[in-house]
Amino acid sequence: MIELASVLAGPSVGQFFAELGAEVIKVENPGTHGDVTRSWRGKGEKENTLSAYFCCTNWGKKSLALDISKVPGQEILYKLIASSDFVITSYKSGDAVRLGVDYETLSRHKKDLVYGEITGYGQRDLKVGYDAVIQAEAGFMSMNGHEDGPPTKMPVALIDLLAAHQLKEAMLLAYIQKLQTGDGAYVSVSLLDAALASLANQGTNWLMAKSNPQRKGSTHPNIAPYGDIYHTRDSRQIILAVGTNRQFKQLCQVLDMKHIPEDIDFNTNENRVKNRQKLLVLLAAKIRMWTGDLLIEKLNAANVPVGSVNTVAEALALPYASALLLKKNDFSGVRSFTEKGILEKSSHILPPPQFGEHTQEILRDILSLDTSEINILINKGTF
Repeated sequence: MIELASVLAGPSVGQFFAELGAEVIKVENPGTHGDVTRSWRGKGEKENTLSAYFCCTNWGKKSLALDISKVPGQEILYKLIASSDFVITSYKSGDAVRLGVDYETLSRHKKDLVYGEITGYGQRDLKVGYDAVIQAEAGFMSMNGHEDGPPTKMPVALIDLLAAHQLKEAMLLAYIQKLQTGDGAYVSVSLLDAALASLANQGTNWLMAKSNPQRKGSTHPNIAPYGDIYHTRDSRQIILAVGTNRQFKQLCQVLDMKHIPEDIDFNTNENRVKNRQKLLVLLAAKIRMWTGDLLIEKLNAANVPVGSVNTVAEALALPYASALLLKKNDFSGVRSFTEKGILEKSSHILPPPQFGEHTQEILRDILSLDTSEINILINKGTF
């Protein structure tokens, strides 16, 4: 697989295939010192180390520093394409054609190539797509945040990740078709389409009920008590996700509120949604009497959906997370593919690469270039 993509969406697709066992070559521009996220270091990160942001989606890859704006670089790329099954791109509209890496051009070098592309808005819109802007345009920010607060961006570039999942599925389907017919394919996903397709129940709340979703904090618009945060006696924050009348009765049983499920204000989900604030006050008073661990234990035993509001550090320390964690030398990360059976078989994955780390190896071992040929290309500024 050849990765001609940067930042998060495209590279996360590349890491997904690397985790499945594919050899992924990440082609990076020497003029810009590679993927821009190499320089996106957070507070406290050392200047001469790979950024944590870059590391989050670049495990399992080999880095090739290559200037594909020049003929020698293009020729090397085309030779690599000829022996590849997939290519991933994420260029601004028109840039792929200008650089000679559009589907029509690359498919001439590999007839059955599966070409995956991520754009911001599709090929007909020249506007560059960024996750934060699309969160705003697709309605996510208008719904996210507290009722009395401003529209709020999600703290993860979730639209990028949703688009990446869409592209993974499309490329795998195209590969199945290739195995059956021998034909390659061009598949394209836009960030905006992925965002709109992920509005889910909030989208249909508007389309079917003409209820325009508003900011409600973590409260669910259609279910109660679902999403509200409560505080326990020992200052733990917990969240309830009670979706059925049976679960609500079990909740009230544990909290010694046996009469509440028969109350006309709370006996159905519809009534609980209508009287959400009144219910929240009653539940909050009871929950504040418990310690967090004991209440979570009792509610779990009663099959009432409940969880602790964890920090990221606490979440990654959960026993469930251990099979997903990547560790190699000084690098740590999280897998993008979570199916446990295949994870157990993929025992080795390369750590995130330094810029151009595998250039010589790829030229020598894959393209069979000798030292003199490599030196000539170096003198031409190809790398």
